Amino acid sequence: MPSFRSGRDQARHAVKQLADIGTSRHANRDDGRVRSLRTARNYEQALSGLTSWLQNNRLGSLRDLDRDTALRYLGERSEQVRQPTLDQDRQAIQALLSEKLPRVVSELSSALSGRAYTGEQLAAIAAAQTERHALATELAAACGLRAHELLTIRRIEEQQPSGHRTWRPDIHTGREGVLYVVSGKGGLRRTVMISANLADRLEARRLDQGLIVMDRGIRYKACYDIGGGQAWSSSFGSASRRVLGWSTGAHGCRHSYAQARMDELQSAGYRYKDALLTVSQEMGHFRASITEVYLR
Repeated sequence: MPSFRSGRDQARHAVKQLADIGTSRHANRDDGRVRSLRTARNYEQALSGLTSWLQNNRLGSLRDLDRDTALRYLGERSEQVRQPTLDQDRQAIQALLSEKLPRVVSELSSALSGRAYTGEQLAAIAAAQTERHALATELAAACGLRAHELLTIRRIEEQQPSGHRTWRPDIHTGREGVLYVVSGKGGLRRTVMISANLADRLEARRLDQGLIVMDRGIRYKACYDIGGGQAWSSSFGSASRRVLGWSTGAHGCRHSYAQARMDELQSAGYRYKDALLTVSQEMGHFRASITEVYLR
């Protein structure tokens, strides 16, 4: 049922229902109650932004919010704000839902902190890793994958890209290979183009029954015996420090992809703006401004 209250009024009402100002926090940990005026103001601001998003996407009001919609919002929000603000939003939503949500990593913070590796540097890093982690490194660099997305690779006949987004018809243009699907921020599913050689090596490590992997508190069913998540990120960082003497982290693979792909598309005649929008969708977000951060 739609709410006729403004976003601010909905947020204020929700926080009022959660408020228990002045009571001891130490005696009532993790009960989701709001015990300070500062927290109340922060939660009201966070929930007001959420309500506006719900209204703009015709997804109802705060009363209609569920876990999947909340994670979709946080996934989109991760492209707009840094980690402290994103964590504050998540905490406010957790209190509203009375349910713990997995921590979402800010794409903006990650993009600002990472730096690209050259192809030669990536090859040296992969050579210093185990076979399963090395393949993950090659896939991440070739497709612009996030660490956890390596755990979600599916054949396209097994998983379809998200239907609530309008995908450009020219994504992956100029590249050849096999289409797969990965799940990214907020559960957004997108296609990735994996070269025939990498796809053959990936399929050689396909698991008959799949494998349940817990990564940062989230449960994934991996279909391939390759690295992914925190374990792969740690392997990547360690290998980088061993062979290069430094590391900008596994997220550097996404920087490398963005820069290489922009060069490809512009060399093929794409205008800068069109190339930027295409690469943005190939990387699993829809804000060209985020892609520009990866180009620094």
